[in-house]
Amino acid sequence: MINEILFMNGYGQYVWSAFLFTLLSFVSLFLITKLQLVKEQKKFIAKFGLLNSQKTRVAKLQNINKEILSGTSKI
Repeated sequence: MINEILFMNGYGQYVWSAFLFTLLSFVSLFLITKLQLVKEQKKFIAKFGLLNSQKTRVAKLQNINKEILSGTSKI
């Protein structure tokens, strides 16, 4: 039974290599995205993390910051 799943009538090497390639691609894409997110979070904290309340209010009133915080764009 296990041999039938592994060999798949002679096509097993193609099927399993394609499956492995897809799995590795997804894992690498996830890791790259995660690392970029952490990097951007650190940049954000470095720039905005130490703002006092008045600077925070001014930043929230600016149009570009409103677009960034809302997640939508007018473009």
